[in-house]
Amino acid sequence: MYDSSDIRKNLKVLMDGQPYTVVDFQFIKPGKGAAFTRTKLKNLLTGGIVEKNIRSGEKLEPANVEERDMQYLYSDGDDHVFMDATTYDQVSISNDILGGGAGYLKDSLTCTVLFFNDRAVGVTLPNFVEVEVAETEPGARGDTTAGNVTKPAKIESGAEVQVPLFVNQGERIKVDTRTGHYVERVKS
Repeated sequence: MYDSSDIRKNLKVLMDGQPYTVVDFQFIKPGKGAAFTRTKLKNLLTGGIVEKNIRSGEKLEPANVEERDMQYLYSDGDDHVFMDATTYDQVSISNDILGGGAGYLKDSLTCTVLFFNDRAVGVTLPNFVEVEVAETEPGARGDTTAGNVTKPAKIESGAEVQVPLFVNQGERIKVDTRTGHYVERVKS
């Protein structure tokens, strides 16, 4: 059992039979009354966010969650198939669980899959992926106005990212999967 003083970001707890992860928290000591922790909790099954005040000394039940490193294999419609590299078990995960991360999946990419009672409820991609630019318009020669001028580029995995004007089709780039922003060109 967790105590209210154990609350931190990404802590997985069970409330009303549902698994939640702590998104944000703030300890509050009012002038009158008992101290409490104001939390924002994200439901791992539905994705909904709830706010809950937890009194000091209150106990929280840990969620029965397990994280496994799994390798992305292929997409099958709106589902994506991942394989556990140690047991070779395969699991199909829908776009709803992956969210915006589906656009950065490429063959053999290792991701962390979160399971609750042997059901996949979340996928964490690596922070950065190296991908090839599949299509983009060539930058106009001499178009180097001051500032951060970018153009859209479609990457090999299907997502669209904004890249600087000097990036051309066929080049390899590094993309931040958390924000979807271009980071740098990859040296061959």
